[in-house]
Amino acid sequence: MFWNYMPWLKNGLFQITFYEEKNFQGRSYECMSDCTDMSSYLSRCQSCRVESGCFMVYERNNYMGQQFFMRRGEYNDMQHMMSMGMMFDNIRSCRMIPYVRELTNSTVNLTHNSTINCYMDFVMVMSLLTLFFCISELQHRGQFRMKIYERENYGGQSYEMMDDCDNIQDHYRMSDCQSCNVMDGHWLMYEQAHYKGRMMYMRPGEYRNYRDMGMSGKRFMSMRRVTDMC
Repeated sequence: MFWNYMPWLKNGLFQITFYEEKNFQGRSYECMSDCTDMSSYLSRCQSCRVESGCFMVYERNNYMGQQFFMRRGEYNDMQHMMSMGMMFDNIRSCRMIPYVRELTNSTVNLTHNSTINCYMDFVMVMSLLTLFFCISELQHRGQFRMKIYERENYGGQSYEMMDDCDNIQDHYRMSDCQSCNVMDGHWLMYEQAHYKGRMMYMRPGEYRNYRDMGMSGKRFMSMRRVTDMC
C-alpha cells in the first residue's frame, strides 16, 4: 500500500547491482549507498547495472585509484565499460553522487483528488514527508561553485567556476589544474579537454593536491557539474 503513494521510491533513488561475471551472471551485490570495499561481497566485478541515480566506481578500496562515472544503464562487460573510457578492469569500491533534480508536484502530489486523500491517517502522511525530506538531502539543490588552481597547495593562476568548462587552456589560459576548493555542488574533472580521459569525482571540500586520492601526477583540463543530465 505504501508504494502506491510514492512508486518512484520503490526501486531506490540510488541503486546499482554488481555481478561477478559478464552479462549480469554469477554472484551479485546490490548497493544503495557508498561501499568502501566490495571484496567481502564479490571476488571480482565483470558487469553491473545502474537502476537509478549516479555512481562513481573506483579501481581500489576506500575510493582510491582511477575512477569512472556511471549513470543509469546496463554495463554488460568490462570491455564495454573500457570502450566508454574506463581505465581499469575491476571495481573495488563505489560512491553514490548527489545530483540536481527538480522534485515537482507531479512527483509528490499531496492533493485530495490524486495521491493522498483526506482520509489517510496521520502516521502515513508523516512517514511520506519524512522520506521526502530525507531523500531531498541526497540531492544537491543549490548553486555550483569551485575554485581551481594551476599548482598544488592553491598556487599559481586561479579561477572560480560556476559552470561546465570543456577546456581550461582555451577559456582561462590555465595549463593545468593541480589543486582546487569545491565550495558548492558536485563535480567531475577530466584529464583531457572536452570531458575525455581519466576522471575524478570532487565533492565539497579542499583539495591541496590529488596524491591522497591516488591520482598523483594527473593533470585535469576540463570540468563538469554533476546533474541528472550528465
